[in-house]
Amino acid sequence: MLMFFCLLRSQSRFFFLIVAWLLAFPLAAQVRPALVTGTVRTATELPIEYATVTLLRATDSVVVKADFTDVEGHFRLEPVPAGRYLVSVAQIGFTRAWAGPLEVADGAVPPLAFLLQASAATQLQGVTVTERKPLFEKRPDRTVVNVEGSSLAAGNTTLDVLGRSPGMSVDGNDNLSLRGRQGLLVQINGKRIPLTGAELADYLRALPAEQVSTIELITNPSAKYDAQGGAGIIAINLKKDQRMGANGSANISYGRGRYGKFNTGLSLNYRQKNLNAYGSYAYLDRQNYQLLTFDRKYFDNDALLIRTHQRNDVRSNLQSHTWKAGLDYTVNQHLTLGAMLSGLANRYPSTTQNVSEFFNSQSQSDSLYSVLNKRAWHTPNGAANFTLRYLFTADSLGAAELTADADMARYTTDRQQRLTTTYNVPSRAPRLLTGQQDGKLTIQSAKVDYTRPMRHHWRLEAGGKASKVQSVNDLVFVRTVNGNSLLDPDKSNHFQYDENINAAYLNFGHTLPGFTLNAGLRAEQTNATGRQETDKPNADFDRHYLQLFPNLNVSRKLNKNHELGLSLSRRLDRPTYNQLNPFRFYIDATSYRAGNPLLKPQASYRAEVTHTFRQKIVTSLSYAYTDQPFVSVYVLDSDRLVRSTDVNLKALHNYSLSLTAPLEPTKWWKFYGNAELFFANYNGSLLSSIPPTGKFAVLLSANNSLQLGKTWTADVNASYESRQRYAFLTQRSFGQLAVGVQKSVYDGRGTLRLNATDVLHTNILHATSRYTVFEEIFNSSQDTRVVTLSFSYRFGNDKVAPTRKRTTGAEDEKRRAAGQ
Repeated sequence: MLMFFCLLRSQSRFFFLIVAWLLAFPLAAQVRPALVTGTVRTATELPIEYATVTLLRATDSVVVKADFTDVEGHFRLEPVPAGRYLVSVAQIGFTRAWAGPLEVADGAVPPLAFLLQASAATQLQGVTVTERKPLFEKRPDRTVVNVEGSSLAAGNTTLDVLGRSPGMSVDGNDNLSLRGRQGLLVQINGKRIPLTGAELADYLRALPAEQVSTIELITNPSAKYDAQGGAGIIAINLKKDQRMGANGSANISYGRGRYGKFNTGLSLNYRQKNLNAYGSYAYLDRQNYQLLTFDRKYFDNDALLIRTHQRNDVRSNLQSHTWKAGLDYTVNQHLTLGAMLSGLANRYPSTTQNVSEFFNSQSQSDSLYSVLNKRAWHTPNGAANFTLRYLFTADSLGAAELTADADMARYTTDRQQRLTTTYNVPSRAPRLLTGQQDGKLTIQSAKVDYTRPMRHHWRLEAGGKASKVQSVNDLVFVRTVNGNSLLDPDKSNHFQYDENINAAYLNFGHTLPGFTLNAGLRAEQTNATGRQETDKPNADFDRHYLQLFPNLNVSRKLNKNHELGLSLSRRLDRPTYNQLNPFRFYIDATSYRAGNPLLKPQASYRAEVTHTFRQKIVTSLSYAYTDQPFVSVYVLDSDRLVRSTDVNLKALHNYSLSLTAPLEPTKWWKFYGNAELFFANYNGSLLSSIPPTGKFAVLLSANNSLQLGKTWTADVNASYESRQRYAFLTQRSFGQLAVGVQKSVYDGRGTLRLNATDVLHTNILHATSRYTVFEEIFNSSQDTRVVTLSFSYRFGNDKVAPTRKRTTGAEDEKRRAAGQ
């Protein structure tokens, strides 16, 4: 933390005054508010999660406090001043329950117990549910995207939904950024995805949005989370049926742009007493077209040497199979066991027709060649998770909880590539380059988390984690000219990466009337080695280091209309396994992508001040400093091949101002607006090139949810990104417009949806990269204007019961694994 404040020394007085003022507030408190705890269960003694527990003043029914029940049905209302109260418990599908009046004095109130009875509405006989969650919700530390039930999600992919989320952006290299900052940790159901850049984008394209319940954009996670993710965390939560008995759901959709896009899915669930078994399967088949052009200039001391123009027509067909199966068993009121198997297998063949023309310094055509690039990628992945949760007997302070997770995962890669180059010069024979990559990644991890309420409104969280990763990759290239085939040793390679991370954390939470404090510290020890079969210098590496990651969140409620918060944190981004892998993946005869085994971790230091008005409108001002930031760059090889890779620059300074406004102009119209203004400036150099000074950029997004009668709803979503600069790359402004409508049918069991994405076809990327000896102008247009029709249907028993969240321990490793 000392280093953090040194980096912010110019603003140190300002932050010191704010922290001192916020921390001084609880010191003046003289009262000892009471604690109200209890449990909420069904008539069959099953815990109910996410039930709303409300504390009301008995004299006038004014709401004093509210909370949600946890996975075991427990709730905790604190602090509660002395007085006379009523307690209300509500959950969808159940009849509201009441308790009281309660006489609350100094200390804790005896635990309450609620048994909720299923309401008639859960049978859905002639009942139409008209209320739905807004697409976006702003919470103190995150933005929640409610994908389930949105007409804009039908037939689309998870990447499509992310691209329309507040503050999110995808650049020309398929890198995700939040509020203008890259370095995001992406996890699905607590599992961190082992990909980055284009590989991560392809993974999210393969995941149908119909499988997703919510997406959480977390900007300041606590010390309980892995330190990975300097810009924050994208937590994707998949759907899981909450109904009792045997039930399920099915969906199917077809979309048409230039080519067809189809997906379908089925989920099954059985829940009875202490047992819950579930499973799901989804198939996706999306054909896509991309027009990709490159205009390049090569310089020598500012003098133009040659110029090239390249056109790439890319036709691809992404096919994916996603599945999961799990079992939860509640042994008794204290112990719950769980197991889950999951997998995702992709086939991603593509054909690229490339035409490249070379011009001399006088812009006269010099030569012409064409390349036929055929790729066939197959990436089957599988994972297993085992969970134990133990809830200790509650005392006057509440119940302590212990959870343990063990994870095993295996990712395999089969990538084939075939490039045929034909020249317009008769003396040059066609050339064939074939490549075969075989990879295997194994992940093992285990973690333990312990939570305990303490005296004087404190809460303790502690835990540890250990993980082991091994990535082994073989790449063979064969070059054929005039019928003679030879192994190309300069392009062939063997790379093995081994990593072990051991971590421990301690987190304290403290709550008083109008005041909340959370402070934590995480320690992570990293041991990593990389080995190659090559004579190139600096090919191998060994890294061993221990780092600390402090985290502080403070909030104070000034009055009923104003609340002020402050957060400070340090986080780390380790290179993904794919970023370290030096293998070459060719785009055409003059361009390829390769990892950098010398890439070092980047550390981020972040401070943010937040103001909330009337618990709705949120304004935040933040500053982040990143040491040795990752940057995607283009480097010229000795033979003038263009290599795309990642390097470390010296530093990155990022300033951000954001405004979020969820409004409800009428009962049938909900509006969510978000505006982000940020400035990013990179320091450092690449060879003799220095990145230009940063510039201000704006991200705007607006979503309108409309209730059109009892069974009709509609959504209109629009976003705009101004001109942005990422180190050497400058991206032009672009935007998109999406509309959707849906109707509830078959007494609420079925939903028919129709949507159109990128209606104006303005989601087109234009980017320019400038270096001392090289310049590239990049344009990309894809099949994004699509009209989709979908239908989903729920069957089986409709009695609602709670479900428990499943998270796993192998989160950081699976996010960073190579893109096999």
